[in-house]
Amino acid sequence: MHPALNIAIKAARRAGQIINRASNDVDLLKVTSKQPNDFVTEVDKAAEAVIIETLREAYPGYGILAEESGQSAGQGGDSEYEWIIDPLDGTTNFIHGLPQYAVSIALAKAGVVEQAVIFDPNRNELFTATRGAGAFLNERRIRVSKRLKLAGALLGTGFPYREFDKIDTYMEIFKELTMKTAGMRRPGAASLDLANVACGRYDGFWEFGLAPWDIAAGSLLISEAGGLVSDLRGDNKYLETGNLVAGTPKVFAPLLKLIEGKLAESVRG
Repeated sequence: MHPALNIAIKAARRAGQIINRASNDVDLLKVTSKQPNDFVTEVDKAAEAVIIETLREAYPGYGILAEESGQSAGQGGDSEYEWIIDPLDGTTNFIHGLPQYAVSIALAKAGVVEQAVIFDPNRNELFTATRGAGAFLNERRIRVSKRLKLAGALLGTGFPYREFDKIDTYMEIFKELTMKTAGMRRPGAASLDLANVACGRYDGFWEFGLAPWDIAAGSLLISEAGGLVSDLRGDNKYLETGNLVAGTPKVFAPLLKLIEGKLAESVRG
């Protein structure tokens, strides 16, 4: 296992301990709103602090992009390496006592994700990936599902609450996919949705307006598990655009085609 991946796992588990302890007393948490439908708690901040402390101790020169504290350079200036951190993906679920949230940590080199960790503290499920070395769930190799068609596929998604201007187009896509698939699921934690694609629980995923920390780790998991990931144009700029489509090799193509078609219709309309 790559040394950086080991450190990321250590950081994720330390954050998971903080989250698990706090989950017993969610009614006592102080919750603030960053923007509509986007919340932060003292648990998010404490989990992020312990992650950064763990990563900085091992790799002080690496940059950091974290949801709560923002972006910072490593000691000694800029580095081509950057940790991308979501200390508690699914905060809204967490504050309502819904056990669907995770810690997500990725390491990118020159903008390309090389290491990935997603830790679900509720189920004690640890998803890991190293570029070129495969994806794993609790040290067991995982692969995307063998689903061959969009028909019968189970998809994950999330409402575009950061980009309300896309909501009408999103609902049109949602409606058509509901009719053409086995169904859609919107649990509210994109990192876990992507991990579930990687291990075959979902056959695909799509969402608009995500942040880099929502998708960095999960995108590598999927590609290392044999799946495909792109932005809405079929390119690899999803970390920049925040728009992502993913799936098994056979589900990905018709899913992307349908989404592209609906987006084109909305522009013409």
